[in-house]
Amino acid sequence: MIVATLTSEAKTRSRGRPREFDMDAALDSALRVFSKRGYHATSISDLTEAMGLASGSIYKAFKDKRGVFLAAFGRYRQLGRRRLEAMIASAETGRDKVFQMVMYYTELSYGEAGRKGCLVVGGANDFALLDEEAAAHIVTAFAADEKLMADLIRIGQADGTIPTTVDPAAAALAFLCFTKGLRVIGKTGRSREEMVSAAEAAMKLVT
Repeated sequence: MIVATLTSEAKTRSRGRPREFDMDAALDSALRVFSKRGYHATSISDLTEAMGLASGSIYKAFKDKRGVFLAAFGRYRQLGRRRLEAMIASAETGRDKVFQMVMYYTELSYGEAGRKGCLVVGGANDFALLDEEAAAHIVTAFAADEKLMADLIRIGQADGTIPTTVDPAAAALAFLCFTKGLRVIGKTGRSREEMVSAAEAAMKLVT
């Protein structure tokens, strides 16, 4: 009788323990699904399959699908910003830094990466009018890219590689529209050559 009681208590403790999993790996899997399918077309079953988790584990860790998206979005921005800043740091002049930022998005806009799409752009479509908190995350992401581009243009003007006649704010907004547009067009199967040609043409904004 004592053994049975102890066994029952052990089972109760086991059921109460949270499931352990690699959060970063799970979110990386989730963001691939959201990027490809969009928020509304992604189901909990899509996420459980991709993340390798039971639905109960997802609800316990994230509360709902929206919670998964917001966590995956944060992870997506963190990783992307790290790669973008590394590319910018490799360039010496302001104009080259601008080009590296443009090329960062260009390289994500063809082939398999292009077909997967962009979580930020997709999120703008899904949340702009439906979810103020989620939409605010999208707006913040766009604003961060726009500010970074304006700062790079000013660096180029300071080192003489970008004309002072260029309006940093206006050019930065134009580049923002261009780079996000690249991610949309990238889902249609354009070639690298086409996308690079477009990037080179866009650089006339700072000529």
